[in-house]
Amino acid sequence: MKEAQELQLHIMTAQLEPKEANSTTEHTNVTSQSTTTQPRNYGWWLRITMYILFLLSGQSISLLLGRLYYDKGGKSKWLGTVVQLIGFPVLLPYYFIPSLKKLKTNSTATTIHPKPPSTLVLVSVYVSLGLLLVADCFLYSTGLMYLPVSTYSLICASQLAFNAFFSFFLNSQKFTPLIVNSLVLLTISSILLVFETNPSSDSSKVSKGKYVIGLICTIGASSGYGLVLSLTQLAFKKVLKKETFTAVMDLIIYQSLVATLGALVGLFGSGEWKGLKTEMEEFELGKVSYIMTLVWTALMWDVFAVGCVGLIFEVSSLFSNAISVLGLPIVPVLAVIFFHEKMGGIKVISMVLAIWGFVSYVYQQYLDDLKSKLEDRNKNEASNASSLQEVNGS
Repeated sequence: MKEAQELQLHIMTAQLEPKEANSTTEHTNVTSQSTTTQPRNYGWWLRITMYILFLLSGQSISLLLGRLYYDKGGKSKWLGTVVQLIGFPVLLPYYFIPSLKKLKTNSTATTIHPKPPSTLVLVSVYVSLGLLLVADCFLYSTGLMYLPVSTYSLICASQLAFNAFFSFFLNSQKFTPLIVNSLVLLTISSILLVFETNPSSDSSKVSKGKYVIGLICTIGASSGYGLVLSLTQLAFKKVLKKETFTAVMDLIIYQSLVATLGALVGLFGSGEWKGLKTEMEEFELGKVSYIMTLVWTALMWDVFAVGCVGLIFEVSSLFSNAISVLGLPIVPVLAVIFFHEKMGGIKVISMVLAIWGFVSYVYQQYLDDLKSKLEDRNKNEASNASSLQEVNGS
């Protein structure tokens, strides 16, 4: 279920960083994202803390509520998909609130090409990515339906590896030893869960066949998520031809609109909508709980969205993506508490490997960022020295 807002917002990977670093980072790749140059005062740290709490709480609660929906009698995969996507209007105030408009007009554009794309090309990009998004969300919904939420969330951590893998082919991602180490660890972490011996003992209570289907769908969705991230970065470089906060917001809104319409078509076209009334009446926790579970799931994805956008604007999309992946191991712990799922040895090892892979990936980004800052400082010092020599010479 993570994709909905996450997929909408993490598509910003490598979009804002060129804006923030401007011409000094045009030579960098996905592994060398920059950070903002805003002063790190108490207000800034307070905002960062608030956004992190929004992201982690929104992500964790949404996944738990999504599992609760299926665990207590929910059967509609398309409804689970709609709930992931339908919350995008929470971002619409960006276009109407004066203070946010000011952020929009003050955004520094990084123009990749002077000629803007035609309306037809823009529509094609939004529709294509939107359809990929709804397909990906459906796979995630299917995976969450058949898997324990702890297993599901651990597999989702592989999305970071898939993102790097596809970026290697589409966006010239450079593979360093740390990145390769991260890819291997995250891949092994997901593969280990295939060998879990007794999945039916968890809260999912599904057959071995459905468990395997859930594994396949979740792995497929994680790879699809990485592909969409890479394709979006490619679209910004080759098609949209500008990398601004406004351009990113436009893509999120229009892509999400297409995806939501696609999910609604799936819900009604599949005929699943006919069983929703019966599903609500048979929900183990009651009709009110059924409605509130769906409503709060959508709302918490909105909270997650606000946290993602905030971190992207205040720091970088890399930081937002990294915090999101770091938050995934929180879900298995909560699943043990609320769903009484078992954390066997395989799951524990998988979690450790996932965290290790995440740390390797982020440490590489830290090294790249440190190198970029050092190069910028050296350039500034050389420029200042040259200016001083010119003044003295005159």
